[in-house]
Amino acid sequence: MACPLPALPPGPKAMSRKKALLLLLLASSTATLLLRQSIPLGWFPKPPLFRCAPPPPRPKHTAVAFLKTHKTASTTVQNLLFRFAERHNLTVALPHHTCDHQFCYPRNFSARFVHPHTLPPRLIASHMRFHRDELRRLMPNGTVYVTILREPVAMFESLFSYYNQYCPAFRRVPNGSMEAFLEEPRRYYRPHEKYAAYAHNTLVYDLGGDPERGPDDPSYLPAFVRQVEGVFSLVMLAEHFDESLVLLRRLLAWDLEDVLYVRLNMRSPESKLNITSPRVAAQIRRWNALDAQLYDHFNTTFWRKLGEVGRDCVAKEVRALRRACQRLARRCFGGQPPLRPAMQIKNKDLRPWQPSAKVDIVGYDLPGSGTPADEQCLKLVMPEVTHAPNPAHIFLHPEKPGCLLWPPGYGQLAFSGKIRPCPFCC
Repeated sequence: MACPLPALPPGPKAMSRKKALLLLLLASSTATLLLRQSIPLGWFPKPPLFRCAPPPPRPKHTAVAFLKTHKTASTTVQNLLFRFAERHNLTVALPHHTCDHQFCYPRNFSARFVHPHTLPPRLIASHMRFHRDELRRLMPNGTVYVTILREPVAMFESLFSYYNQYCPAFRRVPNGSMEAFLEEPRRYYRPHEKYAAYAHNTLVYDLGGDPERGPDDPSYLPAFVRQVEGVFSLVMLAEHFDESLVLLRRLLAWDLEDVLYVRLNMRSPESKLNITSPRVAAQIRRWNALDAQLYDHFNTTFWRKLGEVGRDCVAKEVRALRRACQRLARRCFGGQPPLRPAMQIKNKDLRPWQPSAKVDIVGYDLPGSGTPADEQCLKLVMPEVTHAPNPAHIFLHPEKPGCLLWPPGYGQLAFSGKIRPCPFCC
């Protein structure tokens, strides 16, 4: 019987492995104990503190081209742009008197449509059909281009209600029924009629695109979207108006007071068509398929821009904007301003334009009677047609060379800056 060999002592490698395992267990236990005792570990990196840092200071940007789309809260944006221009002595391009208060819409925009008294402009904000080359010929280098879109179902309802007496396609519909129109839109719609643009893919048309292109064309809309993105630094959304103003303010380096507002050109509740049927909503999106795809794309990019700023930072700035708007409303109206039918507004200059007898556009009146002492409050609620009057109504003073006669109740909006030279308006 063989004798068993004596056990050999463990080698140096085996001892090293045991020591390493023992040290690892000891370090793990120590770390667990420290964490449970809430003892801070100096070697653990501290999470960064969240801060909403304002953008770096820079001069306010004053060269702005705003494409005023239809029924998208664009009149409210236009109003704050006009007020900014007045405060900063900027010249605003106004339509030639042959074009009414729009730049000869629905024709393609041309620099010829701008009244010569309002040249050269720093800002443009009235309705037009976008034409990039003509605007670049008119506006200074470095102009920032901005526009606003609206969800197509809500937008089409507003278009159908507002333009029911202007758009031939809507006038043909028996009893003015939007549901009847959507059942057979091609029965009523004629693409080459004046104001046909109000009835079909209006966003695409306003942006200079072709509203008649089929939505199944795989190449048209992506190419069109790239064109829009190549020109417009910001595409705002009416459904997220305050967030849009946060982005606008950051883009242009403006102050908070530069983007204060009240909502303008609103319809009374009785003038709105109630869309409760998912079928009707689907019909609207199908009929305006290009608009729907365009909106969906820029809805995505909009939230991406908000994410780049930081959702918490945007929410903080939105709260500050709303508080500032409330303070201004208290100063001008003593509280939240009540909306009134046009004929109940005492100051006739504040009565909004009424598109037809079937639609009631409401507005605001200022407390007291007569001319208000605070011009800021007056301009805050002034309707578009009043704020930017027809330049044909402005005349050279017969006895004072270079002095312009401005209609009573209006400011110096169009003729500030370099315009021959009007801080001399009479």
